[in-house]
Amino acid sequence: MMYPAGPGSGDSPEGFPEQPRLQPQIGNCTAQTLDAFFPCRKNALLAKSSSSQVEGDFAMAPRGPDQEECEGLLQQWQEEGSSQVLSTVCEGPLVDKGLAQSSLALLMDNPGEQDATSEDKWSSRQLSDLRAVENLEEPCPEVLGEEALPEVEGPMWAAVPMQSGPQYADCAVLSMGALAAEQWEEDPAVVAWSIAPEPMPQEEAPIWPFEGLGQLQPPPMEIPYHEILWREWEDFSTQPDAQGLEAGDGPQFQFTLMSYNILAQDLMQQSSELYLHCHPDILNWNYRFANLMQEFQHWDPDILCLQEVQEDHYWEQLEPSLRMMGFTCFYKRRTGCKTDGCAVCYKPTRFRLLCASPVEYFRPGLELLNRDNVGLVLLLQPLVPEGLGQVSVAPLCVANTHVLYNPRRGDVKLAQMAILLAEVDKVARLSDGSHCPIILCGDLNSVPDSPLYNFIRDGELQYHGMPAWKVSGQEDFSHQLYQRKLQAPLWPSSLGITDCCQYVTSCHPKRSERRKYSRDFLLRFHFCNIACQRPAGLVLMEGVTDAKPERPAGWAESLLEEGTSEPEPVFPRTIGTIQHCLHLTSAYTHFLPQHGLPEVTTMPLGLGTTVDYIFFSADSCENGNGTDHRLYQDGTLKLLGRLSLLSEEILWAANGLPNPFCSSDHLCLLASFGMEVTAP
Repeated sequence: MMYPAGPGSGDSPEGFPEQPRLQPQIGNCTAQTLDAFFPCRKNALLAKSSSSQVEGDFAMAPRGPDQEECEGLLQQWQEEGSSQVLSTVCEGPLVDKGLAQSSLALLMDNPGEQDATSEDKWSSRQLSDLRAVENLEEPCPEVLGEEALPEVEGPMWAAVPMQSGPQYADCAVLSMGALAAEQWEEDPAVVAWSIAPEPMPQEEAPIWPFEGLGQLQPPPMEIPYHEILWREWEDFSTQPDAQGLEAGDGPQFQFTLMSYNILAQDLMQQSSELYLHCHPDILNWNYRFANLMQEFQHWDPDILCLQEVQEDHYWEQLEPSLRMMGFTCFYKRRTGCKTDGCAVCYKPTRFRLLCASPVEYFRPGLELLNRDNVGLVLLLQPLVPEGLGQVSVAPLCVANTHVLYNPRRGDVKLAQMAILLAEVDKVARLSDGSHCPIILCGDLNSVPDSPLYNFIRDGELQYHGMPAWKVSGQEDFSHQLYQRKLQAPLWPSSLGITDCCQYVTSCHPKRSERRKYSRDFLLRFHFCNIACQRPAGLVLMEGVTDAKPERPAGWAESLLEEGTSEPEPVFPRTIGTIQHCLHLTSAYTHFLPQHGLPEVTTMPLGLGTTVDYIFFSADSCENGNGTDHRLYQDGTLKLLGRLSLLSEEILWAANGLPNPFCSSDHLCLLASFGMEVTAP
């Protein structure tokens, strides 16, 4: 579009229509400068029409006198000379921000103070003209050289979202009075004086041109973390009575158990690249410790199994705080130079300790077991209320562990798990050869339905020739050319653990009878090779040490004849298969019942997965589905409820883990169990 020359070009405008031609030549910045420098004149121009159009970034409400007064003001401006105007324009943006604000305040002078009842009697055109006359009576300080008016106090502007489609793409500023007025008709004068709009993407917010004035945008709707991370309690039984016992098939001893990887501070700092999405304040240990203690107090479990417990934090803060909450705590630090470990805490008002057995997976000289992971096994006796009389409850075996993380070393994971299961078998074995109820929990660094998971649940695994990375299922390394594969036997016999995950001493009890030796067998020690040799350094004494024993004819030179030595214990080794007989099943199904999405216990690098478990002993039953998975039903230990887990999408909405609400990179697992109470 071609624009004729403006007043600065030497042409003398004679009427109103030529005035708007100045704006396209000097740009938006100059137009804003003129708007602030000549507010009264622009009011007169805007008031010529009875309508206005909101166009561009911002538009002003119509104010001003009639056309004759407008033309008079324009003529006065031309007589003053356009040179001053051009010099002001060339200076660039506004120097005095207060000038712009004062001019804008004059432009929108307090329309909201008019009486609502009186405005109802007047049309919008009449109200507009009256307000323009009032504004014209006030002198313009910028033109007449008077002092600038002070800034008008009070809210003079309002942000009105302009709807375009389903979203609000722009925001126009109107006076409060203009919001109540009816829609004006378009007028060329107003359209000409409007700032030319610039193309703006739909998703970008408009630029706020005035410094010091905050941009008015609707605040983002924030949902509290406790609503995003809301976890429901899934109850599988009726409410217990006040004593914690429930009537049904029989009285039960009920308790709750929590398993929680609380993220050791040292490990977090060593792998800081995993937590770049977190604000540094929420990674501070004091902040995290307060959140963890609040979580313990809220759920109030009877047994607490913790992983990644830093040793100094345990002795200085965690153990004293948990002791004040009524817990008795046992701790096992990882071997070597590691600074974290596992802890098992229980309430002495509910349980009595029978034995505590720490488990170390490190074995010197064995490459398969050269890692520093540990476990902890406790045997607890439930305490039944005295009012129930002579009743008894079976002991409870609780095992807690943190298995090696390395996704490539599934052979190490299986060997560590075999040692833990052997210790559980020894601790939980009763006098009749059966096992008391068992709960095995912790961070196993294996996903559901992985070979390691199926081994714990089904009690058997054929591992020979299996790629080591496949054992845990954490990552897929099938694309790699070289893959470590498991060979049979998985661990040497010197470990003292059978392929049924039992200690050799448990399979071969000690003989009670003493071995009887004959006189002839004992006399062989008198003429053996060692007895017939003179010891080095023996002082020669006549008649004492100078004699040399002569071996009688027919006596063997060796101490024991062939076949007379006692053989070492020998246990059968299966070819490429390991087993256990503890009959364990998971307290969680690993899929959310409402949506069918996978449950998530941790989110490394933003990828949700399940690596934390609570396994408990149950009775096996026939599998009618024809699958290899073993099915279980409630036995001595019954699952009464559990705390639901979350999906990956929900944790994404809370910025992953950790976050201000959950101070670990794992979610806690919580389950309620019941044990049968029997009469003696």
